[in-house]
Amino acid sequence: MTTINMQTMRYINLLDKASNVKTRKCFVYNNTIFFAVPKFQISKAIGPDAINVRRINEQIGKKVRVIGEADGIEDAKHFVEQVVAPTKFKALEIKDNMIVLTAGGTQNKASLLGRNKKRFEELKLIIGDIFGLDLRVI
Repeated sequence: MTTINMQTMRYINLLDKASNVKTRKCFVYNNTIFFAVPKFQISKAIGPDAINVRRINEQIGKKVRVIGEADGIEDAKHFVEQVVAPTKFKALEIKDNMIVLTAGGTQNKASLLGRNKKRFEELKLIIGDIFGLDLRVI
């Protein structure tokens, strides 16, 4: 697991203060701040009419999303789908200590990779932190 930097700690504290939901999983993907919280606390973290998400968004000036934590490697496909949405991928396989995403079209592959592979590198870090696996997009 990578060390949590001060900026990430600030985001986590904002979520805790706004919603009283604690998490240690906060990351940035495609200029959006993601909070992965226990599934039973998603609605509490978002708040009524998404008030908590809007408050955090106003304070940090970035898009904010709350998603459910992965319940182990068997939940990897659903977790990755939530992170990369609205981009879709055809399949997710786990083999040789690696998650292999099959993009299913050049548009989706380009979207998953991002300019200068920025999104790919962000997703690779996230998958490494959460699942301890490497990433490949085909």
